[in-house]
Amino acid sequence: MRRRSPVPPAPLPQRDGIDPVRIRLPADPDGAWGTVGEHLVARFGGAIGAGRVAQMLRTGRFVGVEGALSGGEPYRAGRYVWFHRDFAPEARVPFEVRIVHRDERIVIADKPHFLATTPRGQHITETALARLRRELGLPALQPAHRLDRLTAGLVLCVVRPEDRGAYQGLFGGRRVRKEYEAVARYDEGVALPVTVRSRIVKERGVPAAREVPGAVNAESRIELVERRGGLGRYRLLPATGRTHQLRVHMNGLGLPILHDPLYPGGGDAAGAEEAGGAAEAGGAAAEDFGAPLQLLARALEFRDPVDGRERRFESGLRLAAWPGAAAG
Repeated sequence: MRRRSPVPPAPLPQRDGIDPVRIRLPADPDGAWGTVGEHLVARFGGAIGAGRVAQMLRTGRFVGVEGALSGGEPYRAGRYVWFHRDFAPEARVPFEVRIVHRDERIVIADKPHFLATTPRGQHITETALARLRRELGLPALQPAHRLDRLTAGLVLCVVRPEDRGAYQGLFGGRRVRKEYEAVARYDEGVALPVTVRSRIVKERGVPAAREVPGAVNAESRIELVERRGGLGRYRLLPATGRTHQLRVHMNGLGLPILHDPLYPGGGDAAGAEEAGGAAEAGGAAAEDFGAPLQLLARALEFRDPVDGRERRFESGLRLAAWPGAAAG
């Protein structure tokens, strides 16, 4: 089998910290497209209109390795094309991304609540990655893992592409000790500490994850650190990394994390989705920046895959709902 040629570097620079979209023209055994422009209209015309595609071609928005494309170039399968999408206006998340550590290989960032880690869906320029690339002047920066948009705390980002696999492998291989902190109601009837093991599934297009019967794929240790009145501060130690795992496990114990829009404590999944789906998706009208989810990625600990050093980083943020805590 013939090996595919290496992907050439993008001829377009980043815009607002966002890479250009790259497409590779597919095989066309029936000869449906005589030109590059015909394919682009067929591919994108249904979403943005044929007229908009034609305008983007006229203004040089579609680019190949040889430069701007007019659309009249003969169609050739395997050809690479780059372009920048039009970014919809995004409301700014009114909190800054703080830097906990920076060296030649990694950046440890303290991500605030409400800010997505990476561009996805309706969150593109207002993401931690886009901000860090712009503010630090590091266009190749990439996160080694992902933190939920509503969760605050530590994110490890890799500076150089050649180091990316080593640090991503730490998380994929579960060689990172992750420590979280949460504020939830106190219930003397819940025996802690406890290790929760269950099977969690997250269906595409459904905001809430859920526990189902079957082989265990999610494990979390839950510890009570201290109690003040009707609230408890909890240490959460996930051994796995399923979507919403800590939120689901806390809710399953009857200790829903404070200000969680999806898992408000009991009820079926449909009810949770109706109550919190809009807020989880990040609709501007649904955001309440004064009531963030009280969940924080507090610490990351690992053996550095490049130099072998034991490393531990701690967040400088605090959960505002805990009595006496300064707002993060």
